[in-house]
Amino acid sequence: MQANKQKLVRRLKILEGQVRGLQNMVEKDAYCIDIITQTSAIKQGLSNAEDVLLEGHLSHCVINQIKKGQNDKAVHEILKVYKLKRK
Repeated sequence: MQANKQKLVRRLKILEGQVRGLQNMVEKDAYCIDIITQTSAIKQGLSNAEDVLLEGHLSHCVINQIKKGQNDKAVHEILKVYKLKRK
C-alpha cells in the first residue's frame, strides 16, 4: 500500500504542476490547440491516478471485505466503482 501511496502522491504533484502550467498558458493566450493538448494530458493523468486508487481498493479493501464475509458490501462497492468509471 505504501508504494501505491507514494506513486499516487507523485502523480498528483505532477498533475498539480500541469494544471499550474495550463493556467499560465491561458493567462498568456497560448495557442488553443496547445491548451487543448495540455488539458488532454491532464485528463489522462487523472485517469491514471484513478486507476492506481481503484487497483489498491480492489486488491486490498474489497478482498478484506470478502474475507470477512461482507460479500454484499464488496459487490456494492465494485458496482459503484464500475458506474463511476463509466461516466
